[in-house]
Amino acid sequence: MQTDELREKYLAFFETKGHTRVASDVLVPTWDPSVLFTPAGMNQFKDHFLGKVKLEFTRATTCQKCLRTGDIDNVGRTAYHHTFFEMLGNFSFGDYFKREAIHWAWEFLTDKKWLGVDPDLLTVTIYKDDDEAAKIWHEEIKLPTSRISREEEDENFWPASAPSQGPDGVCGPCSEIYYHPSGGKEVEIWNLVFTQFNRVGDPPDNLRPLPSKNIDTGMGLERTAATLQGVATNYHIDNLLPIVEAAAEVCGAKYEYQSDDGRRLRRITDHVRACTFAVHENVYPGANKEKYVIKRLLRRAVLDGHQMGLREPFLCKIVPRVVEVMGKTYPELNETIERVASVIQKEEANFFGTIDGGLNRIETVFGEMKRDNRTVVDGAVAADLYQTYGVPPELFESLAAEHNLAFDWDGFRRAMEEHGIKSGTEQQTVMGSKGPIDSLKQAHHKTEFLGYDTTEATAIIMGIVAGKPPHDHLCDKMEEVGHADPVRVVLDSTPFYGESGGQVGDSGKLVGEGFEFEVTDTQKDGELLVHSGHLKDGVMTEGATVVASVDTERRDAIRRAHSATHLLHHALHKHLGEHAQQQGSKVDADWLRFDFTNLSPVTPEQLAAIADDVAAHVATAAPVKWETLPLADARKQGAMMLFGEKYPDPVRMVSMGPLASGASSRELCGGTHLTNTDQVGAFEIVSEEGVSAGTRRIVALTGRRAEDRAAETTAAIERTADAVGCGADQVVAAVATLIANQRALKKQLSSGQPATETATETLPKSTGEFSYQQAKLALAELGRQLSVAPLAVAERVESLLAEVESLKKQLAQRDAAGPLSADKLLESTTKLGETTVVIAETPGAPQNLMRQLIDQLRQKEQSIAVLLAARESHDKVTLIAGISKDLQEAGASAGKWIGPVAKALGGGGGGRADMAQAGGKQPAKLPEALSVAHRTISEMLEG
Repeated sequence: MQTDELREKYLAFFETKGHTRVASDVLVPTWDPSVLFTPAGMNQFKDHFLGKVKLEFTRATTCQKCLRTGDIDNVGRTAYHHTFFEMLGNFSFGDYFKREAIHWAWEFLTDKKWLGVDPDLLTVTIYKDDDEAAKIWHEEIKLPTSRISREEEDENFWPASAPSQGPDGVCGPCSEIYYHPSGGKEVEIWNLVFTQFNRVGDPPDNLRPLPSKNIDTGMGLERTAATLQGVATNYHIDNLLPIVEAAAEVCGAKYEYQSDDGRRLRRITDHVRACTFAVHENVYPGANKEKYVIKRLLRRAVLDGHQMGLREPFLCKIVPRVVEVMGKTYPELNETIERVASVIQKEEANFFGTIDGGLNRIETVFGEMKRDNRTVVDGAVAADLYQTYGVPPELFESLAAEHNLAFDWDGFRRAMEEHGIKSGTEQQTVMGSKGPIDSLKQAHHKTEFLGYDTTEATAIIMGIVAGKPPHDHLCDKMEEVGHADPVRVVLDSTPFYGESGGQVGDSGKLVGEGFEFEVTDTQKDGELLVHSGHLKDGVMTEGATVVASVDTERRDAIRRAHSATHLLHHALHKHLGEHAQQQGSKVDADWLRFDFTNLSPVTPEQLAAIADDVAAHVATAAPVKWETLPLADARKQGAMMLFGEKYPDPVRMVSMGPLASGASSRELCGGTHLTNTDQVGAFEIVSEEGVSAGTRRIVALTGRRAEDRAAETTAAIERTADAVGCGADQVVAAVATLIANQRALKKQLSSGQPATETATETLPKSTGEFSYQQAKLALAELGRQLSVAPLAVAERVESLLAEVESLKKQLAQRDAAGPLSADKLLESTTKLGETTVVIAETPGAPQNLMRQLIDQLRQKEQSIAVLLAARESHDKVTLIAGISKDLQEAGASAGKWIGPVAKALGGGGGGRADMAQAGGKQPAKLPEALSVAHRTISEMLEG
């Protein structure tokens, strides 16, 4: 039986049993902070199991895309381990229980209409105390007791060992079904989990029966397909072997199951398949969390290729084959082949650029450990390898294991934390967390949102939560006005928008009889909307009726920014390409931040065109509409759907247009929006920058904030032009000349050579015409040249002009004093015994030149002490002293010499014995200070 046929049969079978077929959740469930990747089919139903949502169905069946890295070292080595895999599952939420789950599993496996597996080749395990399951298997299924094995809690309980070791929360026994191929090793193909208990505390008597019992089963698609196809490993089934063969062809290696290269090719197959799905969902290789996992998988696969002799990117060439095989079931993969391959190719190239150096360093480390009889890899060394060569610590650990060496993970983490770096680690699914908000979820399920149609409504307080977690608690009334910690209030319905989809939560007030509550934020928790804030007056009680009023001025500013975000996304697609998918966003009052996929920086010209495009769409005064419709209909109408997002069905589609481009913007969005694009008002892009590999960020303003920004930009370019004395259209060339002059003056001052004329450049003739967009581009370019923010350009230019004048004065002072060289200084020396002493003022000399002169003097004289002084301004003097090696050996010190001299100038300082630097604040006392220098060195040498 082909894998695609098995998947479809499973889902169709459970549909005949009254189950709703539910689409796979995304691979990265951003809604669930307890996991990085979806680890199992039940993950998307956690709130269903816990009774936190209103159930639209009580039976479900899925084929879930999963990714786990707990057994990553076994991938390619064993027959059945993967990182990415598909999990078939059927679920009951307080509906059927053990009898149906067991009977249907047996029917699907053995009935010739479905899989037709020989019953004699199947055995089962149960939890040791689960007599109910044992009775069903033996008396109803007629399975002999010899083929029913009772196991301990570490084998047949979920979570493993929960009764004795925890965690507290929902748990239950399980029953596993094993297939025994002729002459082969038994294979677990299905796990039936009976969630019937709530664990509370330590044993004994800590398993409390749940009022509503649930079923959660999981059948590994690849493992079951391998069983039905009679192959020795999952990697030989019909939808994995073609990828293995493609990998072998790309790597120029022959695939042999038992060989080292065979294991490498299987691992490459697994990792490139996992990364294809992840990158498709916009999870790019990076330094943290799920992005780090993808980086780690790609680099492990690159190492396998490197060990087979490859030195250039190759994984990217396997992506098309992955999509060809998996695209029948997941057709959306076909839309991103080029982008996925490009992202993977870039990460490969990065690692190939450092891998040789990293591996050489690792071999050196192993050699040193063998020489010193050490058996544990130093975590700090591993951290250095990761930061210098990009070698993931898990990869280092795998290589160490091949040499029978352990790995110091604690030391690695400490070293990384010292550098402020945290890498991704796999998280485990957490169920059953309890708190006051969870109690309100179970009692009320959801808050009705009224905010699309109104900003004020009458509502009833369903719950009040006081205190900070984990010490927060429900209370029936709140009467402490001026409390420090925010109080959370849940209403039966509300016009307040709860933060989600990147849009911040609303603020406003709740007013009831005799009290007022200021709402400072609104958050979404499941289907509840939670209002946070402070009681301003009176006593607030549960059950009270309130008038909930949103701050409409702030809401309007948020709406402007959110609608502008859709226009920006549309413009990015037009100017950069369809790959510029949203990677994250934040929408606040007249402010937006938009992260999107793009492998290179957006050029100033592209950015200007994007801004112009948004402005044109705003000027079009196109209507903004929204409607709720079936997901399939939204897809047919061309609604933009983000890869890696799972949408409800039906969905809310927000449409804008037709726009200036003639097309319309259509996105699936639950946020609040304007009714016409012209209500956005002004639109200003503030910045564009990279936030991680392949991800760029645009920050923009709308409305009044954008108008203020435009005024500041105009003022900045005018101020800069006035400072350099030119027209606004000449300012970039004028500032470039200013920068060149500053550098030339610095070079002349540090060289000690006579001053020469600085560069001059004939500016292009001013036309007097300079558009606002040109001014923006000019200011951005100047900001890049000067390494400051655009609005800081004028101040930096004024500072630069002052610096140029100062440099010119220093040069004039230096030149007035005559040529400055080591030979010139030796013309005015004194002798203290065999030691030459040079104490002199070096007008206009910068610090590096003073140091150079001291070094030159020490090369010319065997025994010498030098102290040089230079006035930098009316209130600053720099002192630098240096002595020869023989004087240091005799106990003299430049640091001790320079201290009293600096003190005479109202300053201080010191340094090493060979060279020291100090400063003073009273240049007028320099003659006196030089006398102190003579006296001090004399005393030092005589002593």
